Amino acid sequence: MANKTALYDRHVALGARMVDFAGWLLPVQYPTGPKVEHRRVREAAGLFDIDHMGQIVVSGPDALPFLQHVMTADVARFGLGEANYSLMCYADGTVVDDVFIYRLPDRYFVAVNASNNEKDTRWLAHHVGDWDVAVQNVSEETYMLALQGPRAEAILQPLAEADLASLPRHHAVETRVAGASGLVGRTGYTGEDGFELYLDATQAARVWDALLAAGAPEGLVPAGLAARDTLRLEAALPLYGQEISPSITPFAARLGWVVSFDKGPFVGREALLKERLEGPARRLIGLRMTEGGVARHGYPIVSAEGEPIGEVTSGSYGPAVDAFIGLGLVAPEHARTGTAIGVEIRGRVKPAVVVRLPFYKAS
Repeated sequence: MANKTALYDRHVALGARMVDFAGWLLPVQYPTGPKVEHRRVREAAGLFDIDHMGQIVVSGPDALPFLQHVMTADVARFGLGEANYSLMCYADGTVVDDVFIYRLPDRYFVAVNASNNEKDTRWLAHHVGDWDVAVQNVSEETYMLALQGPRAEAILQPLAEADLASLPRHHAVETRVAGASGLVGRTGYTGEDGFELYLDATQAARVWDALLAAGAPEGLVPAGLAARDTLRLEAALPLYGQEISPSITPFAARLGWVVSFDKGPFVGREALLKERLEGPARRLIGLRMTEGGVARHGYPIVSAEGEPIGEVTSGSYGPAVDAFIGLGLVAPEHARTGTAIGVEIRGRVKPAVVVRLPFYKAS
């Protein structure tokens, strides 16, 4: 049976359609519909319940060298209060998970994907070895909300004790929000400015209600998983299990920028170095359908001559760009911007073109 978040009853009261996602009952959309929710995030703000996400605390004298060993990013370069993206890779260079690491005064706080929460905890624990480090999963006591959109700061600031105007992108601060202690990161998964809030789980309803009340005059709406997915797609942000996975490498997914070879040994380094030198066998592309049609995950991608060259990893209609768009993995020689390709949709090939990523970028 799927888990219910502490806000389940509030979502139902708001008329949300609930679905099972990664073992959690979450709102996929509200009566306003995902297109309206999507556009409201782009124009004003949206509030997401993302408590299905996992959180792991890494602490102890060897926390930094331990993270250097299991992460692809150079964690030593993370400044105090910074929040940075990283990957964990298997020895063959494929991806265990993508994560965000918050460097705090006494610990590292790691946000992980819902479907990988248990796996990531076991993976980290497996690599502890002789390191003097503690790995603690704090997901049950931690509640995660995301407030995203150009009006997010104006909505959150009256409720937060910290000065949010002085908080740069990809930084975090421990503060109080609506009287509840927590961690506020200027991070998100929509391509917009915004914040992710990590709170004591017992305070979730209180903060949710306060944010909706404070945001109503600014145009804030609650938003569901459907809008979250189209927002991240327009911003070309990867989804685990689609653009990255145990069969996809960072260089195939155009995430080589988060792999630091200069920092020394780490899990997967040799395989990734080989791939960087030789080039990936597949390359992530952005595609735009030129005659409509939704390019869904797993649909075949073909060349202009009709030869199979890859497959779609994600696809949908992009409300802010008013186009049917997608991401896909293809042979590198077909990845050049402007290349004519096709997507096989229910047995028929529909024309598309390779386009530059991201599809959307906030001004």
